[in-house]
Amino acid sequence: MSEIYGDQHYAMQELFDTRNMAQRVNESIVLTEIADEHKGFIETRDMFFLTTIDHRGYPTCSYKGGKPGFVKIVDSKTLVFPNYDGNGMFLSLGNITANNKVGILFIDFETPHRIRVHGIASIDHKDPLTSDFQGAELIVRVTVTEIFVNCPRYIHKYQRIQTSKYVPEAGLQTPPPQWKRIDALQDALPERDKSIADVLGGPITPEEYSFMVKKGEA
Repeated sequence: MSEIYGDQHYAMQELFDTRNMAQRVNESIVLTEIADEHKGFIETRDMFFLTTIDHRGYPTCSYKGGKPGFVKIVDSKTLVFPNYDGNGMFLSLGNITANNKVGILFIDFETPHRIRVHGIASIDHKDPLTSDFQGAELIVRVTVTEIFVNCPRYIHKYQRIQTSKYVPEAGLQTPPPQWKRIDALQDALPERDKSIADVLGGPITPEEYSFMVKKGEA
């Protein structure tokens, strides 16, 4: 296992007299493989947060959502998740191709619990698992270097009201996103998306889209 603490962490631990405790926590909970209890929790999540590092050194934090179980454990060292259609910026995936170190945070807001993962990510445009994920453009594989349970003490309790209608599901046609109707984007959309505005009732202004978001219609 790589040493999870560096000099900067030791300095803070010394300042607050937590170095012995931090070392014991590291020895007790930080693992290099996905245990059964981790697997059961991760494979029932419908969202997680992904951190990557861009070309400027800035961390990028991204929300990833899907149907419960959209993250799969391949083996004790590997987890995979799909990348669905987005805004075309490819911030997270682009970052991964240049810097493959990632952080992942899985949270249960209803029964407060969370697991953190550090790993090495990779993207293969011909990954054989792509077809296993409805609506996936790509599959991201993460080789786990560190995984550990994190204290849930400050997690506020929330309940999921419903699954997003935009999450791909077998047997159902995924509705096109309303933001691709924004008039200023029409000449920049990829060819496959140029008919969306007409299908949904015509182009809209950014202000109209913002109003739809506030009403929960986007």
